Amino acid sequence: MYKDNVFRAAYYICKNRPDAEDICQETFLAYFKDSTEFESEEHVKAWLLRTAINRSRSLFRQLWRRNTEPLEEYMQFTEEKKDSYADLLSAVLSLPARCRTIVHLFYYEDYKIREISQLLGISEGAVKSQLNRGRALLKEKLQEEWNDEE
Repeated sequence: MYKDNVFRAAYYICKNRPDAEDICQETFLAYFKDSTEFESEEHVKAWLLRTAINRSRSLFRQLWRRNTEPLEEYMQFTEEKKDSYADLLSAVLSLPARCRTIVHLFYYEDYKIREISQLLGISEGAVKSQLNRGRALLKEKLQEEWNDEE
């Protein structure tokens, strides 16, 4: 049910399809081994995303793993393949890691600021700050691309 959500969360951090697939698999194995009683499906989803994000960050910290794959290769695995979507995805992937994760959770996973704060273990103010920073960086990058096209 949450495979795509977990994969996307891992990919936004790893920027590498094979690693994101491994993280996805490890996350679901951890879920099946965990004996935690979840309150609701939203709690399950939040737990899976939090676990995937933590595992991705842990893997990404290893210097020898910081390789990336071309955007075109990832685009074949997305649902929409429009040019504007590719530009937006490229801009989101170029954001700093903290902004990228928060933008992903807010816009792609439809989490509220309070939920992101709880999920990442940071203050709501930090989430808002990073979200605003991400928006500003996205606006700047997309305006540059649009100005270049004219």
